[in-house]
Formats: sequence, C-alpha cells, structure tokens
Amino acid sequence: MKEFRYASDLGNFEEALKEAFEIKKDRFKYQGLGKNKTLLMIFFNNSLRTRLSTQKAAMNLGMNVIVLDINQGAWKLETERGVVMDGDKSEHLLEAIPVMAQYCDLIGVRTFARFESREADYTEEILTQFIKYSGRPVFSMESATVHPLQAFADLITIEQYRKLKRPKVVMTWAPHPKALPQAVPNSFAQWMLAADVDFVVTHPEGYELDPQFVSGAQVEYDQMKALEGADFVYAKNWSCPGVTRPEDYGKVINKDMNWTVDAKHMAVTNNAFFMHCLPVRRNMIVTDDVIEAPTSLVIPEAANREISATVVLKRMLEDL
Repeated sequence: MKEFRYASDLGNFEEALKEAFEIKKDRFKYQGLGKNKTLLMIFFNNSLRTRLSTQKAAMNLGMNVIVLDINQGAWKLETERGVVMDGDKSEHLLEAIPVMAQYCDLIGVRTFARFESREADYTEEILTQFIKYSGRPVFSMESATVHPLQAFADLITIEQYRKLKRPKVVMTWAPHPKALPQAVPNSFAQWMLAADVDFVVTHPEGYELDPQFVSGAQVEYDQMKALEGADFVYAKNWSCPGVTRPEDYGKVINKDMNWTVDAKHMAVTNNAFFMHCLPVRRNMIVTDDVIEAPTSLVIPEAANREISATVVLKRMLEDL
C-alpha cells in the first residue's frame, strides 16, 4: 500500500478486519517488521488520539518515530506556487517535502480544511503534494476532506460490538459552536457504504455531504425517524459542505439544539451503541447521560485507533 486516504485503499474489508483482530490479540506480533525503519508524522494541526495512537502503532511494529509540529519549531511554510515569498513564510513546501523524505521511510500528514476555498480543500492541495513529491508512502492522519484512520477504527468497533449480521448504523449531525471540517463524516459515510451495514445519514437541510462520499446513502432529514431501530448512533458535527449553496461552504448555518443526542433520541433506537470520534462538546453534541451510559463506545473506539494505524503501517512496511 503506497497511500492511504480512502476506503478503497484498504482493499477487502473482511481481510482487513481479520488482520485487525489478529493484531488486537497480539499488538507486537510484527514488531520486527519496522526495524531500522522511520515514520515521520507531520502535524499542521492539533492532535491527541491521532498523535498518540499512530506513534504507539509504529512502536508496536518496531519503528523509529519522528514527530514534526509545523506550527511549533519549524519554519513557516508556503504552500502555493507562484507566490512572491516576501512575507513571514521562510520555506516552500516544494523544498520542504523532499527534504523531509530524506529522513524517513513512511510519512503521515495531518492537515485540516482551511475553509478559504472549497476547491482548494476538496482537491487536497497539501496532502497531494506530499504524495507527489516525497517519493515515500503517504497516509492521511486527517486531511481537509477525509480521516481514514478514524473510519477504519470505527469499522473495527462496529464489527467488535455488532449483535446483528447487518446492523442499522445512523450518522447524525449535531450542533457545535465552531465550524468543523467534513473529514470525519465524509470518511465514515464512505466506509459504511462499503461495509455490510444498513447506513442512514440524518442532518438539517443545507448540510448535504459531497456525493463522492455519500452517493448511495439513505438521507433522512427527520432525525427521530432516522434513529428509529438504529443499532449504532454516530454523532458528529460538520460545517456546511457547500454542495447546494457553495457560498455557505465552511459556515455554521444551524445551531438547533434539538439535534443534540439525548435520552429521548436514544429511546427510539434498538438500544443502540453511541459513537463519536472525540473530542466531543458535551451537552451540545451529546448529553452527559448518553456519553456516560454503558452503551457508549467512545473509549473502545478511541482504543481501536491504535489497531487501525497498526494495520495500515504494517501493510505499508510490507510494500516497501
């Protein structure tokens, strides 16, 4: 595997899940695979679970790890061509990328949507430059439009806790005070559509996700109707994707607290498990009683981030 961004990059889900549960039983089974190999993790944005879980996964495989926080301790980077660099940015990404590549075997990149241009975000300007110019296998640790390590961990979690062969999985929008990217919902939708589940998306009008990620999904604008009989409820906020109104891209156009997942919402489900990628705004996304209930999977879900990253890194190392 030379790059990891989309569900299709993982290949057969059944084989990947088998590998994931094998690693859950013995996280250090392949610790010799990464001997004398180096992972470079590059962060343009803050991180907790991604940083810790991916570094732990690399250590499981015996790798050396270098962590570079672009915003602390590195030169400010210019990312666009044709710019006269007479401002506060001292180095161009086009030189920085091949230099970084000299010191590692694999590269993980984390960079969020800027919300300055939908086109720039959805063409993944920064991530694609790493893929094009580094000459190294590159994986997304969340980018402007996708978060595949999270989606893979979500898939592992659903497989771990499912009670039915084909459970009903509902992804519901929930309110948030800030504009958040669509990366997590995009990837979750894409991965659930490729999995053996009954998948439903519910959100207010104006929050329609890009068809490249949700094509084929059942979309229900009535949240309570969507949640009826659900086996898993995945709550997540996202800002306006700008699909129907490009001028609203990246904006918060709804803060309706009736969408907050509470006991009333969970009562219409099939005693559903609650999921969220974290960090979560309590009593905006979800109420205290729901996230603290025995059916809340937010901690096991976070734990599976180590497993998803280990599988991905293992496959990349095998293809070096």
